[in-house]
Amino acid sequence: MKTVYETMYILRPDLGDEQVEQIVAKYDNMLKDLGANDIQIQNRGKRRLAYEIKKQRDGVYIQMNYTGPGTAIFTLERSMRLSEEVIRYLTIKQEVHEPKAEAEPVAVAVAA
Repeated sequence: MKTVYETMYILRPDLGDEQVEQIVAKYDNMLKDLGANDIQIQNRGKRRLAYEIKKQRDGVYIQMNYTGPGTAIFTLERSMRLSEEVIRYLTIKQEVHEPKAEAEPVAVAVAA
């Protein structure tokens, strides 16, 4: 059984493409340094927010899926909380159960 985390964060919409790439690379490198692996990053693009956050109506959505130690989450979220570019973030934990090998069928002798 391994623990998979998903972090979704929203960046300010006024950032340029290069700035967005730098921020994504920053958090990617931070996770690698903290011992995370199998990092998958998806840029979901600029979308309208359901409600105004920090006087912003739009945001750039970034999704990261990775496996790693739980201590990495604290450091990652602390960095996002102090960043002025990140307007919202959320990390969820997913338990992935690996399928067990099925037992071989046992032959039963029937007395006739």
